[in-house]
Amino acid sequence: MLQAISNEIVRVFKDQFGRGPTKARTEWAGRDVIVVVLEDTLTPAERSLVVMGEHERLRETRMFFQYASLRELCEPIERLTGRKVRAFTSGMDTKVEGLSIETFVLHPDGSDEPSRIEVSED
Repeated sequence: MLQAISNEIVRVFKDQFGRGPTKARTEWAGRDVIVVVLEDTLTPAERSLVVMGEHERLRETRMFFQYASLRELCEPIERLTGRKVRAFTSGMDTKVEGLSIETFVLHPDGSDEPSRIEVSED
């Protein structure tokens, strides 16, 4: 399942950003948290922003796009785990080739609480 999640998140990056990371790994961080570590995520234009020293602008733009892609990022997690995503957080280090960490906090098994996808559509 963890490899399938890595593959799906790489696919989402390719679809949303035009290229995918070159390395990805997914791990459980406790009973309810999945962490996806993605390496070498920067597009050529984003690399140019790094060269220009525009790290904050790059982080802000990337975060905007990732949260705009919330459904696409959370859907595979829910499908593959059979659990709803409670919360999603994303972070990146622009000085390390755009190393990105996508974190998904899941509702407990059998929860009737709304998915983060449903909450974003309100």
